[in-house]
Amino acid sequence: MEKVIVKVRGEQTGADGETNAIEIVAEGRHYYKNGMHYVLYDDKMADEAVSTILKIEPDRLHLTRSGAVAQEQHFMRGTESTSEYKTPLGNLTLSVQTKDMKIAYGTVSGEIHVDYALAINGAWQSDNALHISVCPDASEIGRLN
Repeated sequence: MEKVIVKVRGEQTGADGETNAIEIVAEGRHYYKNGMHYVLYDDKMADEAVSTILKIEPDRLHLTRSGAVAQEQHFMRGTESTSEYKTPLGNLTLSVQTKDMKIAYGTVSGEIHVDYALAINGAWQSDNALHISVCPDASEIGRLN
């Protein structure tokens, strides 16, 4: 398993036309198994850690979160997926309609871009963009290639 730095930027545009963005940078781990890249990292939400696993295929992205919240999202261009978003305050049904997706992934590092529409409990919520960048941790660079 290699140490990596994960940068995630999410942009959300609602009905009012305003775009809100969030960005996190986290240390993580990467490994490759059965033709898929796996990236594991922790995200802080309201002072509680959420473990995140990205399962990256050439044309699909699976995101699984557990901890303060539990969630699975599946992205594949032109498809819709529905899942439960579980929080301490209750559950929501999320549907994502993947409009566009680009995955450029090498041995350990890569870039992922996903454009999707989000519906919550069946009602359109926002149009979203998700940008994920994974690069080797500086301490790993000499060892990787």
